[in-house]
Amino acid sequence: MGLKHNLYIYILAFFVISSAASCTTEFEKIRTSNNPELILEKANEYYKKGDDLNAQTLYELAIQYFRGKAEAEDIYFNFAYTHYNMGDYLTASQYFKVFTNTFYNSPKREEAFFMSAYSKYKLSPNFRLDQTPSEKAIEELQEFINAYPSSPRIMECNKLIDEMREKMEKKSYYKAMQYFDMGYFESAVRSFQNHLSDFPGSEYEEDAQYLMIKSSYELASNSVLEKRQDRYKETVTLCNKYLEKIAKRSYKNEVKDILEKSNEKIKNQGV
Repeated sequence: MGLKHNLYIYILAFFVISSAASCTTEFEKIRTSNNPELILEKANEYYKKGDDLNAQTLYELAIQYFRGKAEAEDIYFNFAYTHYNMGDYLTASQYFKVFTNTFYNSPKREEAFFMSAYSKYKLSPNFRLDQTPSEKAIEELQEFINAYPSSPRIMECNKLIDEMREKMEKKSYYKAMQYFDMGYFESAVRSFQNHLSDFPGSEYEEDAQYLMIKSSYELASNSVLEKRQDRYKETVTLCNKYLEKIAKRSYKNEVKDILEKSNEKIKNQGV
C-alpha cells in the first residue's frame, strides 16, 4: 500500500512538473518569437484568463511593435490594468495617465483618467503616515471632476475625496496632540492653529481650540520672564475668542479658569 501510494505521488509530481515546464517553454517561445501578431494575440489571451504577469510581459513587447498603430490603444489600456490588477498602483497610475494624455479622443479616456486617480487613492496610507499620496490623489480626482462633470463616477470621486480629507484632518489633529503630549507647547500652538485654519468646521474643532489655549498657557508659564507677559496676553486673546464665539461651549469652565489665571499673571508681571 505504501509503495503504491508513493509511486502515485511520484507520477503525479512528474506530470505537474512536466506540465509547468511545457507551459514555460510555450510562453518563452511566444516571448522570443519576434512575431508581433502572435505576441499580441497571446497577450490578450493571458489577459482575458487573468494571467496578468504573462500578459504584462507580452504587452510590454507588443508596445514596441504597435506604437503609432490602431492596436496601441487597447495595448496601453490593458497594460495599465495588468499593473493595477497586480497591486502595483504607482505604475498603474503612471500608465493610465500616459493613456489619458496620448489617446485624447479614445472612448476609454474617461475610464483611464479615473483609474489614474483611483490608483493614487489606493496608495493613500494610514492616517498616522505621511499624507502626501492622499493630497496627490485628491488633486487628480478633482481634475477628473473638472474634466468630466457629468460622469456617473462623480459621486464616487467625492466620496473618496471626503474619505482622504478626513484622514488628513485626523493626521493634522493627532500631530498637534503629539506635540502637546510631549510638552512642545510652542509647536503645539502652531499646529493647532494650522489645523483649525486648514480644516474649518473640523470634527476636532473644539478640542483643538481648547488644547491650543492650554498649550498657549503652558508655553507662557514655562517661558523666560521677559517673554511671559506677551505670551499670557496671547493666551487671554485666545480665551476671549473662544468664549465669545458660542455661548454653549464644552470647555467653557476650563477656559474661564485659564483666562482668570492668565490675567492674574499679567497683573503680577508674569510671576
